[in-house]
Amino acid sequence: MLNKEQIKEIIPQREPFLMIDEVEEYVPGESAIAYKNVNENEWYFKGHFPGNPIMPGVLIAESLAQTGAVAILSMEENKGRNALFGGIDKMKFKKMVVPGDRLKLEVRIIKRKGPIGVGEAIATVNDKIAAKGELTFAIV
Repeated sequence: MLNKEQIKEIIPQREPFLMIDEVEEYVPGESAIAYKNVNENEWYFKGHFPGNPIMPGVLIAESLAQTGAVAILSMEENKGRNALFGGIDKMKFKKMVVPGDRLKLEVRIIKRKGPIGVGEAIATVNDKIAAKGELTFAIV
């Protein structure tokens, strides 16, 4: 299990934009499983939406991307580099994510060619799919 400080040793994101709290497991270059504990004090809930807080889908996608970045940037040859979005494909949002949810984030790298790759990404809450899709990344 990696905590936030250990995650920061792998990926460059920092608060308030570090969107994962812990990594349960990862295999460099292959996969990662992480968690985001969604709480009522998240910065984005002030405006999305007052009185009805819902985690924005784009931030669920970002949480998945950071999880995939743990898998890719933990590879020895990628240490100190960054992984940027190259695209989001087939992303579907199936369940609202709200304060109190523990978002499980799973990314499996399914394609790689040079600095470009694709990760299959699934976010769940209590074993129910919240979001699912493919994330294309570029290592820079």
